[in-house]
Formats: sequence, structure tokens, C-alpha cells
Amino acid sequence: MGIIFKDGNFSAFVEGFLRTVELSALSALFALVLGFMLAAFRVSPVPVLRWFGTAWVTVFRNTPLTLLFFAVTFMLPPLDVHIDSFTAAVIALSAYTGSFVCEVLRAGINTVPLGQAEAARSLGMGFGQTLGLVVLPQASRTVIAPMSSVFIALPRNSAIAGAFNVVDLFSFQKTVTEKSADIWGILFWVAIAYLAISFTINAVFSLLERRVAVAR
Repeated sequence: MGIIFKDGNFSAFVEGFLRTVELSALSALFALVLGFMLAAFRVSPVPVLRWFGTAWVTVFRNTPLTLLFFAVTFMLPPLDVHIDSFTAAVIALSAYTGSFVCEVLRAGINTVPLGQAEAARSLGMGFGQTLGLVVLPQASRTVIAPMSSVFIALPRNSAIAGAFNVVDLFSFQKTVTEKSADIWGILFWVAIAYLAISFTINAVFSLLERRVAVAR
């Protein structure tokens, strides 16, 4: 297991770890924004927006993530859209994870009593105000636990990016194991790194859940 500290492996390991954190954090941020937008579309009174939200979620939730990486990596250049591999990974992960965020939020929206929205409309609020000021704040409190599962899975899903020229924990593991016999030692440290990320995300959501419980 000491292989991680030999031949410059530790600096490469730290770089892969930090890039995985960066990739996961950016993808989580964009997925959250996209998920809120899609959830609003899904419950919108405008048929076109509802159709778009439903189509997006249906397509991206049922498409393998690896296929999305292939699509972003190899289909954009022929359309004269040239981006680096890290940006392509963020796009693929955000589009995929955003569809799951949307469904979690929509489930939370459905738990808010219909009377809340009707009361807001009776006060003269429009759809946007009702959703943003009345419904979503209440819905967000009920979806913290299931949302944590979505974001805990994100760093593990990001491992696919290592196969598409993105420097991360997976690419580090692949590079080092090709020149070392101590495969289990490398896998041990990579697993520890992913566990550390997952435990951190879980701790953040647990703190949010406790704070929301007090707010109630």
C-alpha cells in the first residue's frame, strides 16, 4: 500500500483527488440549477414547458451516462463546437444528474398541500411567485434526504470522465496500475478518496437536515 508514496504517485494522487472534487462540485452546482428549472417546467401551466421538462427527464434518466459522455465528446466537434474534456464531462454529468434532481424536487412539490398554492394565487401571486416563494421553500425541506443520495452518487459517476481524458482519481488509478504490480494498494487509496468525498457530502446534507428540522 506504500506505492502511493513512491515515484511521484502522491502528487498525482492529490491532483486526481482535487480534480474529482472540482468536477463533482461544478457538476452538482449546474445540476441543481438545471434541476430547479426542469422541476418548474414540469409543474408549469404552459404545455410546451411541461412537455420539454418531461422529455428532458425521460431521455436523460434513461440514457446510460457513458453514452452521454460519448455524445458530448464526439458529436459536438462535427457541429463546430469545440470544448475541452473537463468541460465536456461537466456538461454530461450536469445534464444527467439534473434530471434526477428534477424528479426529487417534483416529488417534494407534490407533498405541498394544494391549498398553499391556491392561497398564494388568491393573494394575486403569479405562477413564478407562488412556486419560488411558497411551494419550493416547503418542498426543499422534504427532499434533503433523497437529494443527498443523488449528490453522493455524483462523484462515483464522475469516474467515467477518467476514460475521456479527464485527469481524476480514475485516470490516476488507470495510469499507475499500468506500471505497477501493486494494484490492490492503488485501489485501496482510490476507494478511501471516494469514501472521503461521499462522507463529506453526507455530513453536509445531515447538517442541512438538522437545521431544517429546527426551523420547522
